[in-house]
Amino acid sequence: MKLFNYLFFTAIITLSGSLCAQDTQIRGFVHVNSFLRDDKVSFELGEYDLFITSELNDRISFLGETVFRYDRAKKDFEVSVERVIFKYNYYGNHSFLIGKHHTPLNYWNDSYHHGRVFFPTIDRPYLFRRNIIALHTTGASLQGMNLGKIRFGYDLMVGNGIGSGDLEDNDTYKSLTAAIHIRPMDRMRIGASFYNDRISPLAEEDHHSPQTDLGEEIRQQLYTASFAYFGKKLEVLTEATYAVNKAESTGSLNSMTSYFYAGYRFKDKIVPYFRVDCLDFEDEELYYVNSDVTSLVTGVRYEINYLAVVKLEYQHESISLSDNINTVKLQIAIGF
Repeated sequence: MKLFNYLFFTAIITLSGSLCAQDTQIRGFVHVNSFLRDDKVSFELGEYDLFITSELNDRISFLGETVFRYDRAKKDFEVSVERVIFKYNYYGNHSFLIGKHHTPLNYWNDSYHHGRVFFPTIDRPYLFRRNIIALHTTGASLQGMNLGKIRFGYDLMVGNGIGSGDLEDNDTYKSLTAAIHIRPMDRMRIGASFYNDRISPLAEEDHHSPQTDLGEEIRQQLYTASFAYFGKKLEVLTEATYAVNKAESTGSLNSMTSYFYAGYRFKDKIVPYFRVDCLDFEDEELYYVNSDVTSLVTGVRYEINYLAVVKLEYQHESISLSDNINTVKLQIAIGF
């Protein structure tokens, strides 16, 4: 009944918006998984993603993304507002944005929304599944896109810090994000970013999972580099984030997280691929769950068309605080 009410309410809102807006597009995305693990086959209902964009006039636009998903702890469906962004194009390719954003630190976090049909693999890399970065930021930013011959781009953002909600900041400090990228040739993007925040001892668990109660303030700085090339045949995507978490009791602790993905397209529709993930933490780490991870994914993606994709993967995960995990997973993802 809760899920029905949420869907009904959202449908009314989006329908009324489509009648009033100059150019409103409503898209939906969903995926279903089946996986074999520990000699047991299971089926898993994935996220149902409602994605709305609206061009109000030549300068003002809106983007909204709402996800319906099953919460294992609550044993019920929940609604998560992932993005609400108002954008004002104030000059040329320069814009002012305000709302709830995907923090523009990485290519993956900046380029893919929750529609799995666009993911090159079934799941996100561990860098994002372990919440190494702040996945979302509620705040304001300045953005520039496709500037000059190298198609330079930038994002400068200030927002609520880690552990804060979407309604207010939990302390006096603001998170700061600075990201730049270039597109020197078609289908290629090279980027770098910096993130700075102070994490309050009373920070709520919002896209992070400290292994213990923090008990003290942590100063966090993230340095990220990325390279992406999705050519007509070859696909390469690699990113690394170097995290520095500084606390009074431990001093500066450094963590290195990265992944490398590569695929090759055959006959326009079939893409065999692999991905390697590495997470390395210091033993005294307070903020992150400091179990090192090495993960290998190999699979094949069959693109029925632009909005219908089937993926089959073998996943091997080696986690220092648990046993090795081997999984065979099948995913069907569609957009509509």
